Amino acid sequence: MPAPIELWYWPTPNGWKISIALEEMELPYALKPVNIGVGEQFRPEFQAISPNGRMPAIVDPEGDDGRPLSIFESGAILQYLGLKSGRFYPQTAREKAEIDQWLFWQVGGLGPMAGQTHHFRQYAPALIKDQRQIAYGVRRYTDETHRLYGVMDRRLKDREYLAGDYSIADMAAWPWILPEHQGQNLDEFPHLKAWHERVGARPAVQKGRAVGEELRANLAASGKAAEEARKVLFGQRAR
Repeated sequence: MPAPIELWYWPTPNGWKISIALEEMELPYALKPVNIGVGEQFRPEFQAISPNGRMPAIVDPEGDDGRPLSIFESGAILQYLGLKSGRFYPQTAREKAEIDQWLFWQVGGLGPMAGQTHHFRQYAPALIKDQRQIAYGVRRYTDETHRLYGVMDRRLKDREYLAGDYSIADMAAWPWILPEHQGQNLDEFPHLKAWHERVGARPAVQKGRAVGEELRANLAASGKAAEEARKVLFGQRAR
């Protein structure tokens, strides 16, 4: 039996991408929680495998040459796991190009823009006393997330998944569709809504999405612990 892949993880959309993929691909893994609210992302042992100090990251004890291999950046991890398992990442040039362009669209567009939407709508009000200072950010990123939802809705008008068959592109995008946190109404995007429900009904997606849910602190809550967590997370300093 292969040695389990180490998943350095915290339950966020980027983390869910990888827990979902591991469940879908039926690859054994061992969870290594990285509590980003108390600064564990700054620890040397984590930054040795994730130089950017962001999770998720993985360590495969049995890389393709038999030696341990560490990988950071969720898109690169998804590609690696798809190649390793031989699932959800076909290798013909045309199929791979279809998947890659939607995978890169997610890591370069949907994730960062939706992430900023989360920040300005959920966390900034607790960080900035003058709410007028955050109004532009709220509007800018909420509108951009709305546009990106529209891109997906048009793409899914005549297909069930983003890049042909269900693939790592869908695993990457699905965790970032959080309309209640992003000021969006999925009823405006019927094709996206149907895809979101279709992907979300998959047992492996449900299992991967639930990984470590008991670990997450509510950074938007009140209280000294939440305040300290926000300072660590958004100030990007070690505790």
